[in-house]
Amino acid sequence: MAGSDALDDWAPTGVDTSVPSIARVYDAMLGGKDNFAVDREVAERIRKVLPITREGAWEHREALARGVRYLAAQGIDQFLDLGSGLPTVQNTHQVAQAATPGARVVYVDNDPMVLAHGRALLAGDDCTEVVTADLREPEDVLSRPEVRALIDLERPLGLLMVGVVHHLADDEDPVGLVKRYLDAAAPGSHLFLTHFRSQPPTTDALERVFLSMLGTGRFRTQEEIEALFGSLEMVDPGVVALPLWRPDATTKPSDGHSDLIAAGAGRKPA
Repeated sequence: MAGSDALDDWAPTGVDTSVPSIARVYDAMLGGKDNFAVDREVAERIRKVLPITREGAWEHREALARGVRYLAAQGIDQFLDLGSGLPTVQNTHQVAQAATPGARVVYVDNDPMVLAHGRALLAGDDCTEVVTADLREPEDVLSRPEVRALIDLERPLGLLMVGVVHHLADDEDPVGLVKRYLDAAAPGSHLFLTHFRSQPPTTDALERVFLSMLGTGRFRTQEEIEALFGSLEMVDPGVVALPLWRPDATTKPSDGHSDLIAAGAGRKPA
């Protein structure tokens, strides 16, 4: 199991180690070390309902990398990664800057551990920043000095919402929230988004685990996920299972579990 009890003896200021964190649970699923016992308990409960392997969890990270590379190929050189989670490998700035040297990236997350680890990782990188903020407050996020220093909203932007919108409840108006970010973005901006996809009865049990232990985690229908893109021009192949979204030579065929997460991208028209 990921992590160690030693880490439970230390935490950055402001981190409550008795309450699981979305970012840290994902870190545990990926086999990382930046998580606590409470996070590993949630990860283990998820595995008992659906035996997701560490390799399966990495499919999500690989889809993020493909999304970033696609956006970079469309000329996008600035990215806002909302709900970015803890640094691992194939981070957004690494993929973006490999494709476009000097690409600018701002990570946004509400977990203080993301800020602590992110700043250590990004020391000396003037093109990348980490901001502790709540993505549910777009006006606040977009007005932050750290964001405005790197992101020019008058130019096309790559908006990344990977594995985060499914943690918004229906009464938080996820469609409206995504639209507020897109309304602030310039024409030619792209949204790359992944989301838990409903496939009863399997996902009914998973949703109960997420809601009981994390308080968030909604599996939505194909139609509900497509609605998040609003009036964007959809990128082929549309909203599909992770392994089917613009696969490359390293993409593994679906094992069935990866079908429970959908990915899609869209472009804001002029």
